[in-house]
Amino acid sequence: MAAVVRTRRAGVTPLAGAEHDAIVIGGGHNGLITAAYLAKAGLRTIVLEARSMVGGTAASEPFAGSTVNVCNCDHLTFRTTPVIDDLALHERGLRYIEMEPAATSVAWSGGASWRHWHDVERTVDELASTHPSEVDGYRRYLKAARPAAELILAASVDPPTASGLTRHALRRRMAGVPTVLRWSRRSAADLMRSFFTHDALRGPCMVSGPMVWGVSPETPGTGLGALPYAMRHVGHLGRPVGGSGALTEAIAAAVRHAGGEVRTDAEVAAVRCDGERAVGVTLADGTEISAPIVVSACDPHRTFVQWLRQPPPAAAGMIARWRGRRAGEGYESKVDAVLDAPPRLLDGGPEISSTLTIAPTLEEMDRAAGMLRTGGILERPAMLVNVPSLADPTMAAPGRHVFSLEVLLTPYRRSGGWRGSPEPRRWLELFAERCEPGFLESIVDWRAMTPDVYETEFRLPSGHAASFGGGPLAAVRSKDPELTRYETAVPGLYLTGAATFPGAGIWGASGRNCATVVLAHVD
Repeated sequence: MAAVVRTRRAGVTPLAGAEHDAIVIGGGHNGLITAAYLAKAGLRTIVLEARSMVGGTAASEPFAGSTVNVCNCDHLTFRTTPVIDDLALHERGLRYIEMEPAATSVAWSGGASWRHWHDVERTVDELASTHPSEVDGYRRYLKAARPAAELILAASVDPPTASGLTRHALRRRMAGVPTVLRWSRRSAADLMRSFFTHDALRGPCMVSGPMVWGVSPETPGTGLGALPYAMRHVGHLGRPVGGSGALTEAIAAAVRHAGGEVRTDAEVAAVRCDGERAVGVTLADGTEISAPIVVSACDPHRTFVQWLRQPPPAAAGMIARWRGRRAGEGYESKVDAVLDAPPRLLDGGPEISSTLTIAPTLEEMDRAAGMLRTGGILERPAMLVNVPSLADPTMAAPGRHVFSLEVLLTPYRRSGGWRGSPEPRRWLELFAERCEPGFLESIVDWRAMTPDVYETEFRLPSGHAASFGGGPLAAVRSKDPELTRYETAVPGLYLTGAATFPGAGIWGASGRNCATVVLAHVD
């Protein structure tokens, strides 16, 4: 190992007496992935997780005798990366259930629901039955969107650079490039209107796109948020057996297998520098851990504004830029319930094994984004609904089912506050209107994960899980280079996580890309 860490660039030099070569702050899936690659490369690596379990919002946890996912459980983009094979995650117990159909969509405004399959023709046949007037638009959409989705997924597994993007484009004979260029300048809502006429086609794609970023689909520059439908035809959507947390447990096992350490109940209070570079961290209990490499898989604003101690003068501009920026606030909520019977939709709709998206209109989504500032919530907000135990019975106790209801957009600064708010119960009642009688009576127990809960239980500042928005062009042009290059103005300090490229969801490319950059500085 001494040979691995002896010769370094970018000021990454050994620290006298340090027990570790690399510290990773945060045991979410990106932090764990970075740590696993570093440990596999021979660096003495430790992961520090503030909670008593790893996984962050990608985790699963026990509730009412069953297992629930902290966030929605669908994995698609992660399965397009090399991480599973690179880290031999199947050898660490990871198994996937293939989800077909991948999703079901419907609009609050009415009309039939429709199912989305990985196979294009099967999806088109579905639309021909439920929304025949949308078939031509869907084919036009895919002709433009699918090459762009393929390009973006391929480009995401490398740190984004102009030369790298050019290389990926040339390999594909420029397929997808015109769409990426045009769509990057447009709003996602305008694109949806150019292809589709029905809310059931326009809205659900936006729920998985700009609404996940917490912005209106009418916002210029959100056009690549119109790619979710195409993504499902490129990647295969699946769910880990045992819940989403089975993934993060497998990655943690890979860290340990490579000789790394994963320490829980280890809350970081400071990133220590010596005036020239990062030299380690201080935990909330006063424990100091030293290493020449520190990777933060946590909120960048907290990392730069609250944690840095004695940073080098060259970092002053970066720190001032982040200090002058308003920290983000949470906008997602989730209801978990244990049922004694799965819900049945009215009019013989499909069982809710795959995720059901219930979408507002584009106009309502735009209004919902504006209501974040005033603490309001749509009367009929966007919902992502599923019953994970239908596909994976291991998640529920015998005779029970697990129910998941994710809601967008739900402001952190809720008018009247979240404590005692009737909103979460109202969401259940609203969904019950789409079900046969008996859904509410089937609930054995339930809990609400609102932005204030994400703040207190998951250490997310203001309940906000920072997310990089946009595609590779936005990454190359970013005014915050630390979010796309993964290294910062503090030598030895790196970033990973959903705030960095390529962004939200269970993707993992950020963790792998960060490790690539760190290891490039370790010869």
